[in-house]
Amino acid sequence: QVQLVESGGGVVQPGGSLKLSCTTSGSIFSFNAMGWYRQAPGSQREMVAKVHWGVNTTYADSVKGRFTVSEDPAKNTVDLNMYILKPEDTAVYYCYAVRRTTDYWGSGILVTVSS
Repeated sequence: QVQLVESGGGVVQPGGSLKLSCTTSGSIFSFNAMGWYRQAPGSQREMVAKVHWGVNTTYADSVKGRFTVSEDPAKNTVDLNMYILKPEDTAVYYCYAVRRTTDYWGSGILVTVSS
């Protein structure tokens, strides 16, 4: 059974940084792609960053230059490194993975950017 577990959320001031981690129940490379989505109150879930292993990494325009994705295969983790956070980054962030045609989701973790 595939499990994706997010960690690292919390409250941060505007301009601050935060790192989210997604830990998988197996090798991250057992998936075709992994990434992060987010859903703000009253909004639809949107893609933040997605990594297709060995192909490319895609970022939403709203986070380009501020967020990066990194991975640690030894720990089975994919991290979302967030810098220069803005109040509009406030959302529940979800870890995402796809294997062939099946999508997997974490339960989500809240990030609040507020002074």
